[in-house]
Amino acid sequence: MKKDTKKQRAEIINNSLYYIYKYIDTNITLDELAKLNSVSKYHFHRIFKEETNENLFSRITAIRLQKAANLLITNNHTSISEIANMCGYSSHSSFIKAFKNRFSFTPTKWRNGSYKEFSNNNLNIKSIDLKEFENIKIEIKVSEEKNYAYIRHKGYNPQIRHTWQRLLAYAYEENIQDIIQIGIHHDNPLITKSEDCQYIAGIEVEKNFRCNKSFSILRVPKSLCAVFSYKGTYGDVLKLMNYIYNYWLPNSYYESKTLPSYAIYHKNHFLNDEEEFDLDFYVPISTI
Repeated sequence: MKKDTKKQRAEIINNSLYYIYKYIDTNITLDELAKLNSVSKYHFHRIFKEETNENLFSRITAIRLQKAANLLITNNHTSISEIANMCGYSSHSSFIKAFKNRFSFTPTKWRNGSYKEFSNNNLNIKSIDLKEFENIKIEIKVSEEKNYAYIRHKGYNPQIRHTWQRLLAYAYEENIQDIIQIGIHHDNPLITKSEDCQYIAGIEVEKNFRCNKSFSILRVPKSLCAVFSYKGTYGDVLKLMNYIYNYWLPNSYYESKTLPSYAIYHKNHFLNDEEEFDLDFYVPISTI
């Protein structure tokens, strides 16, 4: 495949997934995604399938339901119908049917604690020791809009190291100094299997920066966030997310948004032999 073709395909997938995540509360159509990328519907659908090995609408449905499942855990003061609408479902009955088909529980049972049974049975994730997080530093603050050159990676696994190495090689070629690294977590690993989690590795760039090759620009919007300062080794990030989503948020005076959480690395565990990290984990929130 020619470099120009590879770059074009990467842009189509990146533009489309960025759009889907941003407008997940709307009725996203094949027409608008094809128009967004200036290609025919047939051409777009074929490229999406070939590049992701997924059907477009299966992917959109999966994103909707994963977002909804997470919000049902964290947003105790938002009704099930409101959460369904936030994730793009205009019909309450169709949402309940789709949710039960995906998770084997109704939204009500899921919210009332069945998500723990699902995690234990399907993901083999057990309860954490809350004492480990007694002294964790938590700050509520506004995070300003930032721009990142990025690469997508499917799966939360050690192979992310190669994605980061490629991204830093690009930063070297583009003479990007004082690199700020971000890892974006689209999925809650308490709901989604690690091999299916969508991860983004990014480096901050100026607003007018233009990517070449197969890299794209992602804009992380301005948002009120809960920021958790945390140090650990590979695997501990999942424990942190377990604590935030299953314990801290449901018992706080805040609710999560459909925006993804992300880590700003001071030390990146994918880039050192000790697999140690030092990071600030940002969770977009709203007050109750």
